[in-house]
Amino acid sequence: MSRKNVAVIGCGIGKSHIIEGYVPHPDKFKVAAICDLNEDRLNAVADEFDIPVRTTSFEECLQNDDIDIIDICTPPGIHREQVVAALANGKHVICEKPLTGSLADVDAIMAAEKTAKGTLMPIFQYRYGDGIEKAKRIIEAGIAGKAYMGSVETFWLRTADYYAVPWRGKWDTELGGVLVTHALHLHDMMMHLMGPAAKVFGRVATRVNDIEVEDCASASLEMANGAFVTLSCTLGSQEQISRLRLHFENVTFESSHEPYAPGKDPWKILAANDAVQRQIDEVIGDWQPVSPRFTTQMDHFHRYLCGNGPLPVSSSDARRALELVTAIYQSSDSGAQVALPVNTDSPKYASWRAKTK
Repeated sequence: MSRKNVAVIGCGIGKSHIIEGYVPHPDKFKVAAICDLNEDRLNAVADEFDIPVRTTSFEECLQNDDIDIIDICTPPGIHREQVVAALANGKHVICEKPLTGSLADVDAIMAAEKTAKGTLMPIFQYRYGDGIEKAKRIIEAGIAGKAYMGSVETFWLRTADYYAVPWRGKWDTELGGVLVTHALHLHDMMMHLMGPAAKVFGRVATRVNDIEVEDCASASLEMANGAFVTLSCTLGSQEQISRLRLHFENVTFESSHEPYAPGKDPWKILAANDAVQRQIDEVIGDWQPVSPRFTTQMDHFHRYLCGNGPLPVSSSDARRALELVTAIYQSSDSGAQVALPVNTDSPKYASWRAKTK
């Protein structure tokens, strides 16, 4: 299998990509370059992981012919320009969430993909782990049956110290609040298991911190399959919890409550009766442990690049998650339910900050 050379752009969450995504796969990836504007942090990470090329220039990484993959871990406000530039330079691209800050920008990225030599993979690492992947297999096998109801809770804590980082908490640089930078993971997990939303009523507010963007939100969804789902998220919880509880005709699933790895076991998988349990045992009885988060997502991306599997997360997946964000913002602003899809005629299509008439 071909080993891919990676340039990691940004040493914040980028360090987690290295630790979880690349170090466990030395036969598949080599972090050949690292880029950050903070030279002290840049040199510390480069020294720790013996990365040969260290630079403060994104352009230098783009022009490096030895680099196969540009892994973008920068503040969200510059994701679009960096993704488009990397694609234009023939690189494969990994990009942290949120992919970008509006549906118009997502569509511009998707247009750039159509003529690019490389492939873009957005990051949704919470999809990976034993718990969520067992649930996905059971649902896809048809055992769970009709989807009834779900609840998704992103109850995290972020204080003034967190927002002391200059780009956080601002529309121009972070692109949004709890919906965009925190709960987006859980909401993607829910749609990964229950499919897309069809109708959205939402509310957002800034109640916890002195910031521009929202830190509390709630929404009521009607899914395309007819199920109802409630979303609740805050950055003011004194106990940090990520939790999905999804009710189907034959099975109820409840995730791990671990805030930053809810895809891991233990998950509750509650069968309606013994016959359903036997079916579940048949489809997951041979289960082999799955590494959570970046470890498995990066492994699947390498398989895709080598022609051995599907693209694990696509720009369409990122668009679906950001379409839900757009609908919640629009509903909160207008006080009305929003039907999906959200199209170019939406007042929030080009900018979440635009006022709804």
